[in-house]
Amino acid sequence: MTQAAAETVNSGTPHNNKGDLFSSFDVEDFPVPGGRDEVWRFLPLRRIRGLHNGSFPEAAEARITVEGPSEVSVEKVAQNDERLKAAGAPVDRVAAQAWTAAASGTIVSIPANAELSEPVVITVTGAGPDVTTFGTVLIETGANSQATILVNYEGSGTHADNVNWVLGDGSRVHAVVDAEWAHDTVHLGAQQIVVGRDATLRHTVTTFGGEVVRITPRVKFTAPGGDVELTGVYFADDGQYIENRLLVDHSVPNCRSNVLYKGALQGKKGSDKPDAHTCWVGDVLIRAEAQGTDTYETNRNMVLTDAARADAIPNLEIETGEIAGAGHAATVGRFDEEQLFYLRARGIPEEEATRLIIRGFFNEVLNLIPVESVRDELIARVSGELEQANL
Repeated sequence: MTQAAAETVNSGTPHNNKGDLFSSFDVEDFPVPGGRDEVWRFLPLRRIRGLHNGSFPEAAEARITVEGPSEVSVEKVAQNDERLKAAGAPVDRVAAQAWTAAASGTIVSIPANAELSEPVVITVTGAGPDVTTFGTVLIETGANSQATILVNYEGSGTHADNVNWVLGDGSRVHAVVDAEWAHDTVHLGAQQIVVGRDATLRHTVTTFGGEVVRITPRVKFTAPGGDVELTGVYFADDGQYIENRLLVDHSVPNCRSNVLYKGALQGKKGSDKPDAHTCWVGDVLIRAEAQGTDTYETNRNMVLTDAARADAIPNLEIETGEIAGAGHAATVGRFDEEQLFYLRARGIPEEEATRLIIRGFFNEVLNLIPVESVRDELIARVSGELEQANL
């Protein structure tokens, strides 16, 4: 690495424009992160099994399967295939490590004008608790196509990947990224999302499993008319750390974005496990040339018990005043006591009333998922978490 490159890396911090961070496909171009670095300061680096510094356990190729309608093209290619780079390079060391270490990549293509009748299902399966896997997936949608795409994570292990999206002009995509890992899993997942002219994306991240899970979507608009909604739900139990870190980069005029993430936490006081901990960081950048932008981001967190901590950090960077609207909100607190009183006054026992309030809290996001079977499964998963809660 040249001296000039080294200086660029070291200056590539969140204190610069967050849409212009240094990026590279080579892990050696990034310094090893430390706990004082802004983008790593919440993540428990000692618990991510060396993904950040190269000391990870035995590495193997990720198991990735794709199922979908006949119109969908699936191609496994060498990692140096230039097509895999369409969404851009990683902006942190772990994402670059995943890129460098993966032997191959998977390209999933939806042709122009296709309207898929069934979802595309991409499944990533862990290789076991003592094995590290790395993966690369590129999802590209042709102009004016319509598709629902499910990315499911299952099993256990240590995993890092880049799941990138390139949305063609006028395409409409519903995406669900479901991190339903076993509780001994570490997963750091980066997602670069490139949105074409008049393209629409509805992107939901659900995180219930895993020991340490961090997912980082970064959205970049490339032409006017793009419309993106990023939603998510997460539920952290005793010993779990879940982080969602997002960037929406408004770099062109007349695009819209909306972000809504909701989470709940329940820990066990006196447990020998770390406290339940979640972190949500939402960055929205409106560049000087992005007139007519309309954006809002919201994060709500419900702390159900002691021994649980939620961090919520919305950031809004605006370089032009000629916008339709921009704002953000974030809260951390207990469930609504007024709602609880209302339900109890109507004869509903306190425990059941509490569960109804929490289900309603999550359903605002889950009801947006278009696939009924997926929606029902996630609602049932919330109910399962509540059955275990010591409320």
